[in-house]
Amino acid sequence: MNTKKIIGLLIILGGLVLGYTGIKKVMNSDASVEVLGLEIDASNKSGKQQGYVFVGLAVVLFAGGIYTLNKK
Repeated sequence: MNTKKIIGLLIILGGLVLGYTGIKKVMNSDASVEVLGLEIDASNKSGKQQGYVFVGLAVVLFAGGIYTLNKK
C-alpha cells in the first residue's frame, strides 16, 4: 500500500468517527421529563448545533478521503 491510500483510509475513518460523534450529540441534546402528568421538554441548542457541525465536517472528510483514494 502506498502512502496516499493509507492517508485516504485514515481520513475516511476520521470522517466516520466524527459523523458518529455528531449524530450522538444531536440525539442526546433533547430531553423530556414527565411531572404530574405534564411532559416538559428541554433542548440544548448549542449541543445540537455542534452536532450538526460535526456531521458536516464528517461529510467533508469522507469526501476528501474518497477523492484521495481515487486520485492517481
